[in-house]
Amino acid sequence: MLLRLNPENCFGIDADGRLVSTATLMCYGKQLGWIGMVLTATAYRRRGFARTLLLHTIARADQLAIESLKLDATDQGQPLYESLGFRVEQPVERWWRPKQAACGSAFQPANFLDHELDAYGADRSKLLRALTERSKVQASADGFCLSRPGRRANYIGPCISQSAEFARCSIEAFAGEESYWDLLPQNQAALNIATELGFKPLRKLLRMVRGRDLRGRKDWIYAIAGFELG
Repeated sequence: MLLRLNPENCFGIDADGRLVSTATLMCYGKQLGWIGMVLTATAYRRRGFARTLLLHTIARADQLAIESLKLDATDQGQPLYESLGFRVEQPVERWWRPKQAACGSAFQPANFLDHELDAYGADRSKLLRALTERSKVQASADGFCLSRPGRRANYIGPCISQSAEFARCSIEAFAGEESYWDLLPQNQAALNIATELGFKPLRKLLRMVRGRDLRGRKDWIYAIAGFELG
């Protein structure tokens, strides 16, 4: 999907005739750039490939005059990102729930982009339209929630809502299958819903930023689009 949406900002290193390291830059206007897919094959780590790609990606963002550059970092990656000028913004957590009965709520179609710009402070409409091609959608005047199939489990997100009740019902409706859900723990309502619905925390990453601070309405963000998408 990233190659289709943003081919000029998908980077990789070839070694021994194979792609061994990658990084991507997804641009949401000039306000926000998102670095993702920072991956290196195990046998090729500790050769500086990730750092080389990150420097290239940052240079590309600077060339495009991106004001705020963000990523979700593992503990292992944090020192590298800090050395390149990133600073910690807030934690991000992945929660998981096994397959179980869903509530089956349904909402009338609505413009699912209505609250997005206020929530994130940047225009992600191109990404969201691409995600809807592979996602189920719940939408109302209060917000929207998407869910798409993943390799290991269903993925819930993004979910943007002014209403905790809408977010709860949408997430519960999508969580009949084994599901992953990435949330911002600073949104206490999202944490409460995750606990009430029987989700369990699996991973913790750190959202990091370089450049201008860009804060939207974290209280409206009940699920992010993914570590690689923001």
